[in-house]
Amino acid sequence: MGSVTRRSGFAAFLVLALMELGGSALAAPARPSATPQNESQVVFKSGVELVRVAVAVRDDRGRVVRDLKQSDFEILDAGVAGVIKDFYVGDSPISLAVLLDISGSMAVGGNMDRARTAVSFATMNLGQKGDEAALYTFDSKLQEVVPFTEELTRITRVTLEGKPWGVTSLSDAIGKTAESVAERQNRHRAILVVTDGVDTGSTLTPGQVSAIASSIDVPVYLLVVVNPLDHPGGPHSVTPSEERAADTVSLADLSRWTGGDMRVVSVPAQMSIAVRDLFDELRYQYLITFVPGTRPGWHPIEVRTPRKKGLVVHARSGYVSSPSRNGRS
Repeated sequence: MGSVTRRSGFAAFLVLALMELGGSALAAPARPSATPQNESQVVFKSGVELVRVAVAVRDDRGRVVRDLKQSDFEILDAGVAGVIKDFYVGDSPISLAVLLDISGSMAVGGNMDRARTAVSFATMNLGQKGDEAALYTFDSKLQEVVPFTEELTRITRVTLEGKPWGVTSLSDAIGKTAESVAERQNRHRAILVVTDGVDTGSTLTPGQVSAIASSIDVPVYLLVVVNPLDHPGGPHSVTPSEERAADTVSLADLSRWTGGDMRVVSVPAQMSIAVRDLFDELRYQYLITFVPGTRPGWHPIEVRTPRKKGLVVHARSGYVSSPSRNGRS
């Protein structure tokens, strides 16, 4: 399955993405549904017989839908109906990688304190048997501070230390973290990025990172912390909504393409609600496994619920099919 792709294949894909800086493998901010440039090169080298997709579903009021059956779903693989081979639904343990932004911009307006509070809320929503988390920090480079552990207090202790410095390489950090999360054995896995949303140092575009994370089925949830005065639409905001929106639109696209979501928060009450809502979605995902298409390269996918009207489906945007997989088919 896409979730057990070998490290060597992922590393090769990441190197190729970095080489494409002059011409991104997937253009941003457009949704990466088109075939990437040089698609014959951008493939995993190990054969994968099936593709797994984590799917979250909400109703028209934004509530998580938990009572769907396999027959309610349809998968389109490059526009062709796919064959669902396995289906799982239920509350199960989570593997969460927390990415904490410690770059220089986080020192402005108390955003670092807000980020630490948000991380604390995230660990409070873990604790079920088998839940685990890891803590990474990033500025100009990514650092693994606490490896995956079920001892969650180790993470909250670390986040109370350190000072912001350096420049932000948000997209790069997400791309590199996706590999370690994909190796975890829990059914539900994700990356939670806590940042102010300012990315000044990345060498990967949001489109490239989305392609990487989508291809290995790791949803990215973004929690953007801002000063109340800069919170678009907030009660104390003095910043026009469209001004901040221009900064965050690519982040929203990135999270959506990977099957995740994004929230902008400025006060603890908002953080608590936003984090709890994200975990409700993450913990109760539908896991669908289907037979991949035979054409090598990038395959855009769409998960739908044609029999259930008015539902909003979140799932990754596609996967990369390799020649070895096709040979078996």
